[in-house]
Amino acid sequence: MKFPVFTLEQVELFFLVLIRIGTILAMIPILGDRTTPVRVKAGLTILIAALVVPFVERPAAYPQDPFSLGMSMAGEVFTGIVLGFAGRLVFAGIQLAGQLVGFQMGFSIVNIIDPVTSGQVSIIAELQYLLAGLLFLAVDGHHMMIQAISESYRALPVLGFHVTGELTQNLVALSGNMFVVAVKISAPIVAALMFANIGLALVARTVPQINIFIVGFPLQIAIGLIGVGVTLPLFLHLSAGLFSNLPAEISLLLRAM
Repeated sequence: MKFPVFTLEQVELFFLVLIRIGTILAMIPILGDRTTPVRVKAGLTILIAALVVPFVERPAAYPQDPFSLGMSMAGEVFTGIVLGFAGRLVFAGIQLAGQLVGFQMGFSIVNIIDPVTSGQVSIIAELQYLLAGLLFLAVDGHHMMIQAISESYRALPVLGFHVTGELTQNLVALSGNMFVVAVKISAPIVAALMFANIGLALVARTVPQINIFIVGFPLQIAIGLIGVGVTLPLFLHLSAGLFSNLPAEISLLLRAM
């Protein structure tokens, strides 16, 4: 039985491909969360790298000295961070919308520990994050990200990363879009809670005998929960549209790099 013999250039190419894919899988939602076992991430990274390497265009020259090799590795890592960051921002906007709704409902004192970020988040934010994760899998978002990995080597070959002004502008635009997404999702519920607060303020002025704190707190929770249920179709529609636009945003970042 003959074992395949790999040259040094092939080993370097596989190593560079492995770095980019591993960074992307560590950054993207669902697969990159802390709740996903490390063995699953490592095995999936090696499997995808082994499947992608035969179709990756080999660079004209490989780095010869340790400094050049380190810079090449840093470029592949940064490429993976940028691509994974684009997918992560969508979920960050959805979670921020839940934070805004939970704060208006008075749930800021009943935060829970998010197992993904190990930070305290609102119950509504965690609920919307889980719903977004299920929707992400339902619309084959994980397949989109894996396809984006293979397409990234067509638009941006190995050792082809460059920092440009267009890349910085696109990243800033995506970061700003996170707040736009949060406002779009939370606006109906926040508006309803704001009108409820105005009504409670008028009641407190006209009928001072009523303990407005005892009445207002459960009323805000009820309005918030009803608003979350009523606006659920809007939430799913907006989230599905964001996931559908994700490949176009990733392609834009690749062209900028």
